[in-house]
Formats: sequence, C-alpha cells, structure tokens
Amino acid sequence: MNSCVPDIDQCDCTVIHQETVNRVRAHMPDEENLLDLADLFKVFGDSTRVRILCALFQAELCVCDIAALLGMSTSAISHQLRILKQSKLIKNRRDGKVVYYSLDDDHVKNIFNQGLEHVSEK
Repeated sequence: MNSCVPDIDQCDCTVIHQETVNRVRAHMPDEENLLDLADLFKVFGDSTRVRILCALFQAELCVCDIAALLGMSTSAISHQLRILKQSKLIKNRRDGKVVYYSLDDDHVKNIFNQGLEHVSEK
C-alpha cells in the first residue's frame, strides 16, 4: 500500500464545528434512554432468543412447544424466555397449568423485520 495515499477513515482537522455539534447534541436522546436501547439490542444478540421471537411471530407457544421446535431443553428455553420477558419483548398468559408466550406488542416485530431487511440487503 502506498504510504503517500491519505487514510480516508482518519480526520486530520483540529477544528470543532460547534454549530453542528450543538445541533446534534440537541437531538440526542438522554443517556439513560441510550443505555436502555443498548441493553435492548444486546437481547437481540443471541441467536436462540432471535429464533424464539421468530417462532412467536407465527403463534402463541408454550415452553414445551418452543423447545420441540428449536430442538432444545425446556430449561434452556425457559432461561431465554425469562430474559425476553424482562426486556418487555414477550408476555405470557396462563391457561390452567400451561403458560403461553407471545410477543409483547407490534414494536417487537417491527424491530425484528427492520433488522432482517437490513441484513438481507445485497
């Protein structure tokens, strides 16, 4: 690689564009919301949880159904469901002895579909 070619990924300026910085700062969410958003995206960082969400797009399912569908133990699925529920991505309802899980709201599907659309771009 020719060392005379400037690195386009590196900024060599020392001037702060204060007007631009102030404008952007005014539109930034507060730090607590950004931390919560980062935590939400961490939940999507596990392929098992993503597969569970994908399954719940199709139907309300119990732990045994999800375990059979994904070929995993009910204990492993229960652990992931607990994380998804704490993150307010899924909800549950009891029908006798069976607990059914479903998506908490349409936001979950929108987030998922936007991400899927992004990774599917060619």
